[in-house]
Amino acid sequence: MTNSSQQSLRPFAPPRVVGIDGASALAGLPIYEEFDMADLTNLESKLGEVMGLAMAAQTATEKVSRLAADEAPELVESLDRMNGEATETERRCMAVVETIEGKKTAIQDEAAATKRKGAEMLKIYLDDDSDALDGFEFLTMAEAGEVGHWKVLKTMTDRDGDSRLSELCTWAIPIQERHFAEVNQGSVRLAAAEDPAAVSG
Repeated sequence: MTNSSQQSLRPFAPPRVVGIDGASALAGLPIYEEFDMADLTNLESKLGEVMGLAMAAQTATEKVSRLAADEAPELVESLDRMNGEATETERRCMAVVETIEGKKTAIQDEAAATKRKGAEMLKIYLDDDSDALDGFEFLTMAEAGEVGHWKVLKTMTDRDGDSRLSELCTWAIPIQERHFAEVNQGSVRLAAAEDPAAVSG
């Protein structure tokens, strides 16, 4: 989870700007001052995280679809459906975010930070030598994490009583559980075709 009290930049235009070297810059050019963004509650921060995971899932499923295209084309249709559902999940999360007054930017920043972390993990785990099995193993880990995050959000929502988030969780959790089951089954299917005695790599 990222620090919910984040720094952002706000422009203002003084009549004169002095550069680092002491020379005067053109009058009216903006410089920037820092200000604190709105603090997020644990619930709002978790909403940003699940939204970021949905964003990261779109990139991950596209990557694994390319890996599976030659080795296991029969699995690509499932990945394409997961990608579309991840896109819809992001859209539904954003619809809720837009109803939270004064917090939209901070929650979006939380989502973006989570997406970046997911992209970093994807880059580390799936390199140029990765195959379809590697891809499905990565998605198995990622989807398990998504299921866990959504259930945490649901638990917080049950205590908070937010009907918008409750409806979102009720819709999303079965989908995330299905995603996990499908990629786990895909991993097992691909593993069954591997020669356990063959040299790895």
